[in-house]
Amino acid sequence: MNNYLSNTLIARRTTLLALASASVLALAAPSTTSVQAQPVGAGFVYTADEHGGSVSRIDLGSGKVDTVALPIAPHNVQFVPAGRLVLAVGQPATESGGHGHGSAHGGHGDSAAAGQLIVLDSADFTATPRASIKVGAHPAHVVADAEGRHAYVTNADDNTVSVIDLAQGRQVATIATGAYPHGLRMSPDGRSLYVANVKDDSISVIDAQARQETTRIKVGTAPVQVGFTPDGLRVYVSLRDENKVAVIDTRTQQVIARIDVGRQPIQVHATPDGRLVYVANEGSREQPDDRVSVIDVASGQVARTIQTGQGAHGVVVSGDGRFAFVSNIAAGTVSQIAVESQSVVKTYRVGNGPNGITHQAP
Repeated sequence: MNNYLSNTLIARRTTLLALASASVLALAAPSTTSVQAQPVGAGFVYTADEHGGSVSRIDLGSGKVDTVALPIAPHNVQFVPAGRLVLAVGQPATESGGHGHGSAHGGHGDSAAAGQLIVLDSADFTATPRASIKVGAHPAHVVADAEGRHAYVTNADDNTVSVIDLAQGRQVATIATGAYPHGLRMSPDGRSLYVANVKDDSISVIDAQARQETTRIKVGTAPVQVGFTPDGLRVYVSLRDENKVAVIDTRTQQVIARIDVGRQPIQVHATPDGRLVYVANEGSREQPDDRVSVIDVASGQVARTIQTGQGAHGVVVSGDGRFAFVSNIAAGTVSQIAVESQSVVKTYRVGNGPNGITHQAP
């Protein structure tokens, strides 16, 4: 995937080598292809390397990447500021299947075994995990409340969401959802969870305090993930099999728009100012996409398309709004996009098959 240099460029560099010094060559080398390039930003980015059975951490200040093996094949990872925890969910690493590139989100085989939520300490990332907590069958995504007291895990093959007490290290409740719940996000006010149900084309709206589904919204074919605008007034839903993103008005709980994006969109994430929504388009196993669609919220249209890496899957925007980070599942890389220039400024190699992605502010 990283072998993107054309024969023309190689030939040009050969000529430069004959004519210039090593220092000139260093300046000419592209800065977007190696973790040895100059640092861009600060903080950390974590990826769930499902095909490698690991979680990778990118130190944005130094460009260093640490990869830690886990007893699961993690599909999603989430940083929790309260407690400074890193949560990863997935099936046991010995289980066949997993979500998998191209067959993910409603298309893999046997996954009857219970999954696990792994709790890592961000301050001592390479140490033994703090906890391994049993959840339901085929866990997909995890989020936590602002206080860091409870985590919520979608169990795709159980049609439930597990509620985990992080202090006690155990599941304390389950919430019924639609068929094959996958991505989920908590509303900015912490009152609701919106859950994408891949196999019944709906979003489950869950009252976080009552721990029950209150509404189910039909949105379109194969919704995979949701993303709130910071004001909580809109939810953007990736419709994998329609190559679209649906927009829900949370006040009316109705779909108010559908926006054409790239092939098989997976994850979505809004900028902190609420102006833009980034959509990672994964494509299929046979024909992976390598683009991110940038939706302008005001116009309701795609304002820019950015090329990243093969199998663009996960996306997260930094808290300061300066950068978006995209996990490229087929390439095994993370692309860092500068929001101001809407261009890739750096690419990092992480573990095998990076899916979920999350950002930790410095």
